[in-house]
Amino acid sequence: MTQHDTTHVPGTSGGGLIGWIVGLAIIAAGMVVAGFTLDAGQVWVVPETHSYVATTGTAAEPADWVTSSSDAGQAAEAAGTVVATSSWETVTELPAGSTDRPAGAVLSWNRTIGIWLSAILTLCIMSFLIGDNPFYKTAEALVVGASAGYWMVYSFYTGIVDKLFVNLWPSMVRGWTTPGLADDYQWQWIYIIPLILSVMLVCRLLPSGGWIARWPLAFIIGATAGFRLLAHLESDFLLQIKATITSLWAVNGDGDFQFWTSTGAVVILLGVLACLVYFFFSMEHKGVVGKTARGGILVLMVTFGAAFGLTVMGRITLLTERFDFLFKEWLHLL
Repeated sequence: MTQHDTTHVPGTSGGGLIGWIVGLAIIAAGMVVAGFTLDAGQVWVVPETHSYVATTGTAAEPADWVTSSSDAGQAAEAAGTVVATSSWETVTELPAGSTDRPAGAVLSWNRTIGIWLSAILTLCIMSFLIGDNPFYKTAEALVVGASAGYWMVYSFYTGIVDKLFVNLWPSMVRGWTTPGLADDYQWQWIYIIPLILSVMLVCRLLPSGGWIARWPLAFIIGATAGFRLLAHLESDFLLQIKATITSLWAVNGDGDFQFWTSTGAVVILLGVLACLVYFFFSMEHKGVVGKTARGGILVLMVTFGAAFGLTVMGRITLLTERFDFLFKEWLHLL
């Protein structure tokens, strides 16, 4: 006899979908009202146009770019010696919620739409507090997809273009992505090796050529492990030893005794020794050794607690930043 799973999946019933649609309509209506009554999310800017002209010159006075509004620029335009013109526009964003707008201020629609999208996605992520829902899933998918796309493009340009193409085909990328590349820059033949390894790594996608990718993969793992080993040896081992070996009798430049600095050095020394004793298993932890080992446990617990507290404070900082954005830049209530 066939059995069917009748476990209810949230958000799949018709009534649940209608409830979400009604809730979304209410929230959208509230946002529209807030946008018209509180100027929520509106970004006002003051545009400013800059224009320069290039003038013909002589051996005594070579050609140069001058502001078209300056005396030299006006004189050049009147004399008909302008050979090129360049202009662009910059904008100055007004403070959020500012009602005293100067003349010429305009509403920046692209920045306003960006503020609203940021606020809506923030609220969608926060809606996870009431349970898993379609709004949270949509925002989560957008975050993951946008992050993956951004890092793919970033890695392509910084890794393949800036490292590989620039050194193998400088003349090609000079007119494509790197116009500031020096004209006398020559290609480097050594970069043929990473090009070959890259092609071998892509062979992983072939049905019968996956074994070719093992060679570059082994090279990457080995080289990365070597570099990381040196970095961790320097930061996690040598620097910590150096920071532990300090003078227990601290004095300033005038020769005066520094009580708190000396106390801190003593505490660090005793804490390190207690932790080392706790991890010393050649002797049974009894008597003085056992008491010292328990002190090492206390030091470890304080360290782990401080690290956990720092992590929590970092997450709380992210939360407060989001609330600051919602109430200040979006609703203009602060």
